[in-house]
Amino acid sequence: MAQPNTNPHPSHGGGIVPLACLLVFMAQMATTVYLPSLPEVARDLALTPNQVELSISIFVLSAAAPLLLWGRAADRWGRRAPLMASLWLFFASSLGLAFCASYGELLLLRAVQGASAGGATIIGRILVRDQWQGNELARRLSLLSMAFICALGGGQFVGGLIARYARWPAGFAVMAVAALASLLLTRRVRIAPMAAAGQADGWRAVKTLLGRPRYLLAASAGGWGYAVVVTLQQASPFVFRRHFALGATAFGALGLLFAGCYLAGSLFVHRWALRHGARQLLRHGGLQLVLAGLAIWLWMGLWRGQGALGMPLFVLLYGWAVFSQAVVFPNSMALAVDDGRDQGGMAMALCGFLQQMLAGVAAMLALWLPEGTGWSVAACVLGAAAGVSAWRGARHRS
Repeated sequence: MAQPNTNPHPSHGGGIVPLACLLVFMAQMATTVYLPSLPEVARDLALTPNQVELSISIFVLSAAAPLLLWGRAADRWGRRAPLMASLWLFFASSLGLAFCASYGELLLLRAVQGASAGGATIIGRILVRDQWQGNELARRLSLLSMAFICALGGGQFVGGLIARYARWPAGFAVMAVAALASLLLTRRVRIAPMAAAGQADGWRAVKTLLGRPRYLLAASAGGWGYAVVVTLQQASPFVFRRHFALGATAFGALGLLFAGCYLAGSLFVHRWALRHGARQLLRHGGLQLVLAGLAIWLWMGLWRGQGALGMPLFVLLYGWAVFSQAVVFPNSMALAVDDGRDQGGMAMALCGFLQQMLAGVAAMLALWLPEGTGWSVAACVLGAAAGVSAWRGARHRS
């Protein structure tokens, strides 16, 4: 049965979703604006493809590592102060990356940028969690997915233009400007005072949540699915360049297509969450990720995408995986957070930590697979893990 539209604090809801959307947009764009320029970054800094791809995995892992600390800070000192701190860190690291001149600087500053981006997005999601619950929470989180879409497609498109008409450091300058815009909006949005009160001791809350199988299964489904997308993101600039001779600008334009796929998945959730419920949608998205991952491995791993249909089919399969994750992610997070609602903001922080860590570790391990098609094997295995977690989590809740 669909849960009612529950907003415990309706007087404080205005402005929260736009702010959270901007934070998600900013954090995701920090990667997508950079993707079209990866081959140029490798050339300028004298790096191998695996080395420059590592800067993507480092960002994802660094976004995950301090999430529990950000969640604890948000419960202890309120939402606004930790959010402002994370945004100032993001601004400083983005500005530093715009003047980066060595591999060591690149990795260090990407780590700081990832840690601050993770803090901003998780506190934004905690703010949404403070206001809504149940299937309505899944609907609101699907709106944040639409911000992810704008960054997924718009960021890659802007990155393609930067790669053609400027140099890759300009993308990080754009991110510094986005951080300033987020700081200004954070100062204007009204945040309910009660949201600052922690409902449980931070580390005791983590221990409690880790002992709940249905919480872990729901959270991990979104993490495995995110790992599929990250693996495709870090491999795709080189796949399109080497296999299909696609330039940076054309690759950037493909981001708009993938954004459309994510938009379709998010609209699907927004349209059907109240009628069918988060559990059914999570099962549906999990099955799609299994099939998409398997198809990617068969086409690009075994048949190597050869022939006239090589690139169109790969683009179709990539888009299928993105659509599937757009369905899985908000439902995964909504079910996990609802199961841990008694543990305050740490339920959202731990969910984000598990999802980011799964994605970052899996994407980093994919770099060690055989060069060429190892990434397609990873996409298949990770898609299967997402499907199993989604289906077991849904059955566990029945």
